[in-house]
Amino acid sequence: MITVALADDQALVRAGFRVLLDGEDDIEVVAEATDGEEAVALARHHRPDIVLMDVRMPRTDGLVATGRITADPTLSRTRVVVLTTFELDDYVFGALKAGASGFLLKDIEPADLVDAVRVVAAGEALLTPRLTRRLIEAFVAQTSVGGHDRDTTALEQLTPREREVLTLVGQGLSNAEVAERLVLSPLTAKTHVARLFTKLAARDRAGLVVLAYESGLVVPGRR
Repeated sequence: MITVALADDQALVRAGFRVLLDGEDDIEVVAEATDGEEAVALARHHRPDIVLMDVRMPRTDGLVATGRITADPTLSRTRVVVLTTFELDDYVFGALKAGASGFLLKDIEPADLVDAVRVVAAGEALLTPRLTRRLIEAFVAQTSVGGHDRDTTALEQLTPREREVLTLVGQGLSNAEVAERLVLSPLTAKTHVARLFTKLAARDRAGLVVLAYESGLVVPGRR
């Protein structure tokens, strides 16, 4: 059973998501929060697999709440998915840096929301790759203004093959696509990705994508 906590200050939005998700045999909504402060408290109490986190909320916003959840070692298995109204919401850049595992637009189709929850719970791929890549590219473009040098320290511990895998993951490729591109078995590709999680202390694929961009292995707009 995939457990989900909802964090949104609009009761109608929470109600709609609850009806949709609770209607699935393998998903259960275990908590509802009306602001970021409550979202963090409920996450620590229930330890859900997924927190669907709105960005703009009273008291503590979704960006700060996301950072608190992802920084809490007791919530290492909890994934935060940020909900946003706009494709390039400035607050989402901060949520990405804070450790969000994915992004969804609030006008997402119901079936796509259910699929997204399952995908993130499984840790297999990024949500809505097109949107995620756009957000990452915009975020990196903002942080690189002023000509700051990129920090490549994290890459020093990687083998050449692991760098190749990280580059492809950063471009949004799945394990199967990485295997095909590098002529590896799917199991070998999965093993390389698992080692990247450990070596780079990344929570999930979204974290690997951020590192790939920040280190310069992937350049915005170039494939």
